[in-house]
Amino acid sequence: MTSSPSSVFIDNVSIKFRLYHNNAPSLKEQFAGVFRRRAVPSHSDFLALDHCSLQINNGDRLGIIGSNGAGKSTLLKAICRIYEPSSGKITVSGRIAPLLEIGAGFHPEFTGRENIYLNGAILGFSKAELRAMEADVIAFAELEEFIDTPVKYYSSGMYLRLAFSLATAMHPDILVLDEMFAGGDASFVDKATTRMYQFIDRASIMIMVSHQESLVRELCNRVIWMDHGKIIDDGKPDEVMDRYLSKKPLTQGAHP
Repeated sequence: MTSSPSSVFIDNVSIKFRLYHNNAPSLKEQFAGVFRRRAVPSHSDFLALDHCSLQINNGDRLGIIGSNGAGKSTLLKAICRIYEPSSGKITVSGRIAPLLEIGAGFHPEFTGRENIYLNGAILGFSKAELRAMEADVIAFAELEEFIDTPVKYYSSGMYLRLAFSLATAMHPDILVLDEMFAGGDASFVDKATTRMYQFIDRASIMIMVSHQESLVRELCNRVIWMDHGKIIDDGKPDEVMDRYLSKKPLTQGAHP
């Protein structure tokens, strides 16, 4: 853990994506474009985050809710530095553990052991840290027999067990979750769920996107509601969840 309190400051952040369109202009549109002396546009811009400001403090267990396409996952990826803001600034104090797309860094031709080191480096572990945790990661994933087999031969359950075991091996200051994860048979799901709750308890800050209403109410002490890239409500979980479910935001901007 860091010696100073963990925090995340999001200051007027926008993220714009350019969407390219495959449909070619018709001959008539091209002809008209020549006379207007301008090209027919082949792309459009989409504002995934729209001037968002948010302060997340030590001890916060923040849930992010909203409909699909509201900007929830984009905000998480911006906090984790996967996406850079088009404008505005994000300041993070503390070590982040991003559990977003678990196993996204695995190489199919590499063995499970080799992928521990590859994916671990992507997650920010040093070689010394990975050597120290290697045996525990393999044991928790229950993959001792297959750890030196290329992961392209793994079943989906084996693949996800290894990814989950590695991603939850560190002790982060800031835990970022895009939906809770558990993969494998019933015994592993129970073990993974227990580990995830311990993981959340150890973190100074937890930021979670989830569509599970009961989980948000149980794990979070604060909730923000996002819509069309904006934060439109911020407050106590029960209050914000009830307003969201009735689709009646308290304000058109986040609370201070």
